[in-house]
Amino acid sequence: MTIYTQEWLSQQIVRKAADAIIFADEEGIIRLWNTGAETIFGYPAEEALGQSLDLIVPEKLRNRHWEGYRKVMATGMTKYGQETLAVPAITKDNNRISIEFTIVLVTNEAGDPLGTAAIVRDVTERFLKQKELKKRLADLEQREKKA
Repeated sequence: MTIYTQEWLSQQIVRKAADAIIFADEEGIIRLWNTGAETIFGYPAEEALGQSLDLIVPEKLRNRHWEGYRKVMATGMTKYGQETLAVPAITKDNNRISIEFTIVLVTNEAGDPLGTAAIVRDVTERFLKQKELKKRLADLEQREKKA
């Protein structure tokens, strides 16, 4: 029987997860970028590590993103540990995608924030289908009003 350490299991799960698992330090610099992040965003770990989260945050959303990020780092609190946040993101090819994610606030022994880990899922396909369904429904409702 093989004995697995918790550390080894954790590393295997994080490394191989299909969802992106990203850790950014208190300054928003990417320090962990798993295989799922490589697949979703198109950047190999070697390119993403050491870069700002601006790498995947659309330019027009960066001010709001950093305002929230600084608040989390200052207060040590986020509602996105329990709630899922849905936002657009950008890939290496500059394609806009839809993502959903939750946050894990990483702290030191004293409880001070060291950064955040995000568990991210690409939901672009579902988002586009829902958008199309909403459009079709609106079109049908418009036709009924005219009839």
